[in-house]
Amino acid sequence: MVLTSVPVASRHPSAWFLAHSSVPPEDHTFCWVLSLEHGSPVPAAPGTHTVCSLRDLPICSRRLRPLISGASPDTISSSAHSKYPAIKALMRPDPKLKWVVLGLVLVQLLACWLVRGLAWRWLLFWAYAFGGCVNHSLTLAIHDISHNTAFGTGYASRNRWFAIFANLPVGLPYASSFKKYHVDHHRYLGGDGLDVDVPTRLEGWLFCTPARKLLWLALQPLFYSLRPLCVHPKAITRMEVLNTLVQLAADLTIFALWGIKPVAYLLASSLLGLGLHPISGHFVAEHYMFSKGHETYSYYGPLNWITFNVGYHMEHHDFPSIPGCNLPLVRKIAPEYYDHLPQHHSWVKVLWDFVFEDSLGPYARVKRVCKLAQDCL
Repeated sequence: MVLTSVPVASRHPSAWFLAHSSVPPEDHTFCWVLSLEHGSPVPAAPGTHTVCSLRDLPICSRRLRPLISGASPDTISSSAHSKYPAIKALMRPDPKLKWVVLGLVLVQLLACWLVRGLAWRWLLFWAYAFGGCVNHSLTLAIHDISHNTAFGTGYASRNRWFAIFANLPVGLPYASSFKKYHVDHHRYLGGDGLDVDVPTRLEGWLFCTPARKLLWLALQPLFYSLRPLCVHPKAITRMEVLNTLVQLAADLTIFALWGIKPVAYLLASSLLGLGLHPISGHFVAEHYMFSKGHETYSYYGPLNWITFNVGYHMEHHDFPSIPGCNLPLVRKIAPEYYDHLPQHHSWVKVLWDFVFEDSLGPYARVKRVCKLAQDCL
């Protein structure tokens, strides 16, 4: 997908990208700009919009799947199937995932016991420096598990319950709600009213200066929690109720055993670790438009070691059923599909640029009007 010469304003937001995803007869669509001044979609200025094929939306998944399935966007291609058959073999459960998650949960339980007598200032320090890393890693384990990578697609119930187990140190029920909305993120990337990963207009309008963007980053857990309720509310599911009850029981047990400080440590670890934290750079790095025409980026740096390779984000969106442990192999097998694409080299630099670059901010996202979104409005 290509968007050229179309401004993405942050400090003075004047445009929101819209790419219509209802299929016209010629199977092409235009990139549109929604003017906030006039309140209606208008084409980009002459010479600034680019025709983009729906076969390339939202990213290159339709481009790569033929390499392992033999299916082109419209037809069967046996030659494509023979090109990279090894990729299909990567679509299997991660045998180590359950043990890594178990270790992280036990580490946080040990930390709860250790912090019960700490002074508050040291409790908050360790919550940011250590607990924030562990809890953020667990939320990304939950992300991986949401794709049934712990036990395989044939054991969906086991995956859901294991995600609830991984949720325990986070302190707040998260796993079941995340899975419910994350499906839409993959199915309708950037979909207006569907993909709750896209900031609201209010966020884009309000957080448009360096100081405000810094505050927005610090409050990411709050916005990620509340945005689904405003953008795309869904009925509460049975698993969400069970997730809440299990989490409440775990929190009360820790409180009964060791007092309020361990519970505060877990909650602070989540709020600080998912807020203004180096690992949180992946929230911005994944889909904010740092380079015109590219809405999804990978990061191949060392922080992938503690984040279940979430940095391999182009690869993940191409093959969501491949567990994080195998995503580096996708790039190794098919480097010509990834090495030439824009990529990030530092999540800390991503955060710095996001705060201080005028062209970046909550508005720097591709946003599509999907047919389903229009029906729901």
